[in-house]
Amino acid sequence: MELTNEFEVAVGVERAWAVLTDLERLAPCLPGAQLKEVEGDEYRGAVKIKVGPITTSYDGAIRFLERDELAHRMVLKAEGRETRGQGNVAAVITATMTPSGGGTSVVVATDLTISGKVAQFGRGVLADVSAKLLDQFVANLESTVLAQEDGDVPEDVDGAGFDGPGAQATAHDSDGGSEGPDSAGSSSTIRQIHSQPVEPVDLFEVAGGSLARRAMEPLLVAGAAVAVVLRFVRRRRK
Repeated sequence: MELTNEFEVAVGVERAWAVLTDLERLAPCLPGAQLKEVEGDEYRGAVKIKVGPITTSYDGAIRFLERDELAHRMVLKAEGRETRGQGNVAAVITATMTPSGGGTSVVVATDLTISGKVAQFGRGVLADVSAKLLDQFVANLESTVLAQEDGDVPEDVDGAGFDGPGAQATAHDSDGGSEGPDSAGSSSTIRQIHSQPVEPVDLFEVAGGSLARRAMEPLLVAGAAVAVVLRFVRRRRK
């Protein structure tokens, strides 16, 4: 499934590149996402979603496949698995940044493979949800990370308690020591990220009518089938 989204941020392309390639700082801006640990260039955590009364959590990881600073193009691979279920999700995400007026335009192309409960909603609903979640992400990014770089005081992002760049988490080496300046680039060091729990993304709330219509489709089909059967029975009786 191919999804394409576009957004703009009111900063220059060089600054946008520096911010958007810093996944640890971006984590609190992603609705429903919680970063738990970092090892080298791999970021591991969980994403929680809610569909009606059912909450599903995915444990997964994301890492860079490419980072072309000259072209301002990055490619990431994300993979996740339902913690209680058979669902899986995998995505290759390509983000390209170009100057746009005084800001930066970012085009995000996602090659998505998904199975399990969420897959039943189809491309139309998933495209609608991804666009709205991206809008939330951009709003959170501008009110926290970018606002702090400008010296403004941001509000909390979805209860994440983000008080400053990097303040959403306290990082430690796996042996309990403090993180050194070079440890982030070491592939053999796992840093635990102690961030606050996040609320799941409510897909009904995000998608609104499109998801409600998709959920009602089986009922509408069943109702139509019952109506046809009843009409046939009535004709036979006559």
